[in-house]
Amino acid sequence: MNALLLVMLPLLGGSSHSHANATNRIDEERFVEINRISVWVTIKGNREKPAILFVHGGPGSPLTPYADAIYHPWEKDFVLIQWDQRGTGRTYGQGAPDELTPDYLRANPLTVEQMIADGIALSRYVTQYLEKKKLILFGTSWGSVPGAAMAREHPELFHAYIGHSQVVHPAAADAAAYDRVITLAQQQGDENALNILKTLGAPPYDLARHTGQFIRVVKKYQQQNASAPPDEWFVPSEAYNNETDRRNRSDGDDYSFVNYAGDTRLGVVGMCRSINLVAEGLTFDIPVFFIQGEHDLQTPVQLSREYFERIRAPLKRFILLPDAEHGFNRSVVEAHYDIMKKYIVPAIGTE
Repeated sequence: MNALLLVMLPLLGGSSHSHANATNRIDEERFVEINRISVWVTIKGNREKPAILFVHGGPGSPLTPYADAIYHPWEKDFVLIQWDQRGTGRTYGQGAPDELTPDYLRANPLTVEQMIADGIALSRYVTQYLEKKKLILFGTSWGSVPGAAMAREHPELFHAYIGHSQVVHPAAADAAAYDRVITLAQQQGDENALNILKTLGAPPYDLARHTGQFIRVVKKYQQQNASAPPDEWFVPSEAYNNETDRRNRSDGDDYSFVNYAGDTRLGVVGMCRSINLVAEGLTFDIPVFFIQGEHDLQTPVQLSREYFERIRAPLKRFILLPDAEHGFNRSVVEAHYDIMKKYIVPAIGTE
């Protein structure tokens, strides 16, 4: 995939900002031009340390508003790079319509291939800008789809790949989740959940609204036996806690979800229908690490482990967390940090 020449742009609608101490500190946020769009990027931490590129989930669920609450302590040991993907958050807000219409959705589709290309283009920009040979790549949930492809197709850009709640084959995962949640709802006498699931029938669904109803029931059950994250992780930082950013996050989430799930009524073919990582290739030329919650029903352990076992990589580790589900909690973040310190940093030093 050939990326266009990357040009750093000033913050649209205001001035870019950068805070640094006399030597190592970097704290920057701005729009970066990649592949003919401006994406919102933040770079924070110690510029002398290894750099981590985060590929957030959703699609449409940016980490930027919450990254300080979750990852701020890491900034002494790493450079942390977050970005709002195409169709997400502040990136979505750059060209967002006043109203999300079927015509806009049909004229502005998201594709897995484009999202991968964006990730590669940004990786090339960041390595050059920070004067790093390579980055450490972390993909969570949806972000593990472009993340795995980026790592597999362009190992020259990355030291290692860490996949959290690794997506493998959404169609198979949804079918397994439906059967499992039906069983759990029957055991608990949850007539409301059973009525919803039986009315919907088994996935896949033709309407994004039905996919959303299904996911809400799945999330209810996968969260029952897992440790919850701290409440403060759900509060956006002050810079993002305003009406404009809230609207961009909400509308971008709707736009991205329809593009992911698909909706025949709107004429949108879902990205999820084309995803099957097993068929995409199993050879990685860099170390691969999976962080998996035992109670995850959206990306179930069985599928993630089967895919992991088939991967060929110079080093690989599968970390199963007994108190975690699909989302973040303290054990997920701690496992991520342990992987960095135990396996990756010793191999690359400060680079």
